[in-house]
Amino acid sequence: MKIVLASRNKHKISEWQATLGKYIDGVEILSLDDVGIYGEIEENGKTFEDNACIKALAAAKSGYIGIGEDSGLSVNALDGAPGVYSARYAGEHGNDKENNALLLKNLSDKADRSARFVCTIACVLPEEKNTYHFFRGETEGVIIDEYRGEGGFGYDPLFYYEPLGKTFAELSAEEKNAVSHRGKAIELFAKYLKTLK
Repeated sequence: MKIVLASRNKHKISEWQATLGKYIDGVEILSLDDVGIYGEIEENGKTFEDNACIKALAAAKSGYIGIGEDSGLSVNALDGAPGVYSARYAGEHGNDKENNALLLKNLSDKADRSARFVCTIACVLPEEKNTYHFFRGETEGVIIDEYRGEGGFGYDPLFYYEPLGKTFAELSAEEKNAVSHRGKAIELFAKYLKTLK
């Protein structure tokens, strides 16, 4: 089974492949580049669901099952920011260093450091272009002041996951996939995929 994930992010593609592969044998995650879909997809939605839908529809144009995922960090003391702007919080898309620096600056006078990673998946079947199926996962944590760990990406070095006593960047890929927002959402998606066989 081939599925197109509306992404060019190699970290995200490999997380998807590893996590979904635990639940479904023979699944192959393809990127937009793999199926010849080029150019930027404008993510102008106001919610994670909106952006996931935009991306899923673009991926479904490949003729395969299209998956759009929008995920990000929601910090309680910042009224849910950076939210849908997580990847471009400091302005430039995907600049993890600047995004993390701005997050720490904006939290410098806040006592509440609680946060959650959110992942929303939208699925569009090739024969149902106007029907979206949604799957959502969340993981609670705390934003710490020091960078810890070499793994992961994005806000992982600052996101402390209390049950394991580590930041997401200190977790192994297997540990992270078992507890992450993306892992939880993919597990729900996998259950749905099994109903299609």
